[in-house]
Amino acid sequence: MISGNFVYLGAAISMIGSGAYAWSTLRGLTQPNRVTWLMWTIAPGLVFVSELQQGVGVQSVMTLSVGLGPLLVLTASFLNHDAVWKLGVFDVACGLASALGLLLWFVSSNATVGLALFMVADGLAGLPTVIKSWKAPETESYTSYLGALINGLLTLATVSVWTSAVVAFPIQIVLFNILEVSLISGRIGPRLSRGRRIESSAPSERIIPSIERTEENL
Repeated sequence: MISGNFVYLGAAISMIGSGAYAWSTLRGLTQPNRVTWLMWTIAPGLVFVSELQQGVGVQSVMTLSVGLGPLLVLTASFLNHDAVWKLGVFDVACGLASALGLLLWFVSSNATVGLALFMVADGLAGLPTVIKSWKAPETESYTSYLGALINGLLTLATVSVWTSAVVAFPIQIVLFNILEVSLISGRIGPRLSRGRRIESSAPSERIIPSIERTEENL
């Protein structure tokens, strides 16, 4: 376990990453999915209040920072209307499902159930961006996700007694952002799609020369 003060360092790194993502959005280099970033602004704010009520402690700073960062990105997306990912039915459906999960979390009287509902809502909010990062990683920037990943890791390293209220959300933050950083920086989706196209075209390339040789023999 490291000093709890490292939580503030993690929060600062997360905000720097989000600031870089917002700047990239302002320049039109990144196209955030507004459904995702809107829900990522609302949800952590609600959870931050809940964590304060549950006495989570300094680790709640991470939750606050992962809510303020998306607010920067969301604001930037409205300042540059050309840097916005076009929303479809799936995006809206995920947003509504996420909002429903937050509503159920808000009215739940059981803290554990409420936490689970919130994590589901947060995951649903991120799903459209995961799919976008798979299909079009060039429209994303990994800076915000890398900052949040470091933020989550540092927060977990400060925890002395692991309880679901303290570590469940940071663990989800770490896992989600490992996925996002991998998809964006590794361009995994396009690479696999390109590989499948090459494999599917290979048999026809082998057949054509054999046909040509047959015609020559005739």
